[in-house]
Amino acid sequence: MQVKTDFRSDTVTLPTEGMLTAMMAAKVGDDVYGEDETVTALETKLSGLFNMEAGLFCPSGTMTNQIAIKCFTQPMDEVICDQTAHVYRYEGGGIAFHSQASVRLLNGPRGILRPELIAPEINEDNIHYPNSSLVVLENTVNKGGGACYTLEQIAPIYELCKSKGLKLHLDGARIFNALTATGDLPGNYGQYFDGISVCLSKGLGAPVGSVLLGSSETIHKARKIRKAFGGGMRQAGFLAAAGIYALDHHVVRLSEDHAHAQQLAAALEEVAYVTSVMPVETNIVIFKVAAGFTAASIVHSLNEQGILCGTTGPDTVRFVTHLNITDEMIQQALTTIRELKPVKNS
Repeated sequence: MQVKTDFRSDTVTLPTEGMLTAMMAAKVGDDVYGEDETVTALETKLSGLFNMEAGLFCPSGTMTNQIAIKCFTQPMDEVICDQTAHVYRYEGGGIAFHSQASVRLLNGPRGILRPELIAPEINEDNIHYPNSSLVVLENTVNKGGGACYTLEQIAPIYELCKSKGLKLHLDGARIFNALTATGDLPGNYGQYFDGISVCLSKGLGAPVGSVLLGSSETIHKARKIRKAFGGGMRQAGFLAAAGIYALDHHVVRLSEDHAHAQQLAAALEEVAYVTSVMPVETNIVIFKVAAGFTAASIVHSLNEQGILCGTTGPDTVRFVTHLNITDEMIQQALTTIRELKPVKNS
């Protein structure tokens, strides 16, 4: 049986031996009663790291994002985000379903928004318009090929939101990848955001979980919303322990994933079946296939050679590197990419 190398996503990682040991040793209690000390330790650790008052452990990044949007909007409000944003494209219509808010979509380069893009889209107080109440940024931008914001880019967006009375939320799905790439410090983030979602189950390699960070008041409200969403977990410390282990051991190695992504991009730029590769900043590689091919056909050809990846459109393919990808796997993937002879569509 052929062993396949899985570049479909960094969500496919399996817990390391050290992480499993930490999970089994966790001290747990009923977290809905506030009695799971490992969950509390994770929430305290992350809120301190990002210089925010409190945190709330949830099953997924989708839940932390949707709770934040619910906290920061009222029905008939409007959320401003990029048209590629995960909160809009990949969270099941949750903004409309949970918050009864509309969405104003912008078109930032590789999903990166700037104040001059946002400002004209903030509605004036008019009975015909929804109330602009929240801006959501994504770091890193999934559909933007792992593009990331720097704090220098975030600060003027914060100033605009503050001047207009809007809240600012960060979908930090791969925030530690962004921090690794930019060199910015997590402690400097808290001053800019009303909410930050930190995902533990992507590049950091935990099996489950995200933490929503915010003020004590926001997290108090968020805890009740989490309960209504069905996200109250009981002995969740086994999962929280994986998050703590990931923060202690897996952040420092993210640069390896970024280096692997750069190697893949370099190989893809050499082959005839690829026309362009998005600039690679972190652990995501997105490339456009040449005329005569489809993304699906290239993915199928690579799969036959033991390389799993996925499409992001009819002519774009995505690779994502992660902690279960070894140097040896990368070398084999580079050879496969260079030697692949996909058949053109008839």
